[in-house]
Amino acid sequence: MAEAVRDGAGSKAGSGAMRRVRAVAGSWDAVLVVALILVVAIGALGIEGVASPRFWRFVTLEVIPIALIALPMTLVIITGEIDLSVASILGLTCTVMGQLWLWGVTSLPVVIVLCLLLGALLGAVNGLFVTGFGLPSLAVTIGTLALYRGLGYVVLGDQAVADYPPEWTTGAIAAIPGLTIPWMIIMVAALAIVFALVLHATPIGRGLYAIGNNAEAARFTGIGVARTKFWLFVATGAMSSLAGVFWTLRFASARADNGMGLELAVVAAVLLGGVSIFGGRGGLLGVIAAVILLGTLRNALQLAYVPANTLTIITGSLLIVSVVGPNVAGMVRERLRRRRSVTP
Repeated sequence: MAEAVRDGAGSKAGSGAMRRVRAVAGSWDAVLVVALILVVAIGALGIEGVASPRFWRFVTLEVIPIALIALPMTLVIITGEIDLSVASILGLTCTVMGQLWLWGVTSLPVVIVLCLLLGALLGAVNGLFVTGFGLPSLAVTIGTLALYRGLGYVVLGDQAVADYPPEWTTGAIAAIPGLTIPWMIIMVAALAIVFALVLHATPIGRGLYAIGNNAEAARFTGIGVARTKFWLFVATGAMSSLAGVFWTLRFASARADNGMGLELAVVAAVLLGGVSIFGGRGGLLGVIAAVILLGTLRNALQLAYVPANTLTIITGSLLIVSVVGPNVAGMVRERLRRRRSVTP
């Protein structure tokens, strides 16, 4: 009798594990991972240079600022909001960084702290308009997208500041010893782990999903909806400024047009990663996979001499796929579940 009970418990545990495996295998995250493997394999076979360490160095350098901004953007979109001013915050940070250098601020830690405070302040402005005045985040951040970009031109005009010390610029893109990948990717990975833990393993993360699914219901359960959204905009601004610091040091140039259009790449990565534009659904694993996938695809196509306009069309198409794809996948899973439930 005891052995039968143990066998039954073992079979239930085994069937539960199999269900979890099937759920992961049929998830959008798995689709993205497979797509990434296919892109890498096809690129390595058909495009010269894709398999080289130099190629992956450029991929990681490109995806670092996108990943930095995509991490908080994921949380913002899960709550049903959006921030389109991130690239303009990046650009304004670059110009302020250049102006600080012109004013004689030569301590890089001081510059980074001041830039992060600037980004947090700009994010707080967005959060204040959205949560304090109840305005739609789409309208607010379209406005601040233009405002912050214009302020960047006020700070530096059309000039560029490019005489940074070599230890600043080379240090930001220095490779991990024995590899070609820049060390900054370690910091991005650490931040990704922190954001993932907050989102998937804490009450804060559960609150974000609750807000995205039904803000009113979340408010009745005691979640500070306005306060939570406000601090998410602050975090997004600070991370955008951190990306701006890296951007400036990578290209050794502070210009008002730095990062122009980068918000499209960030939003495309987040939505392609399976985060619902309506909020309440998504995770960071898919977003990170989408960031790497898009960066790999862009760099591979550039090696294949695909025109820049075509790359823009591909990014826009993937943005549409990112909205439609997860919904279609969810509908297919639901139909399969229903069929299994009615099958005798």
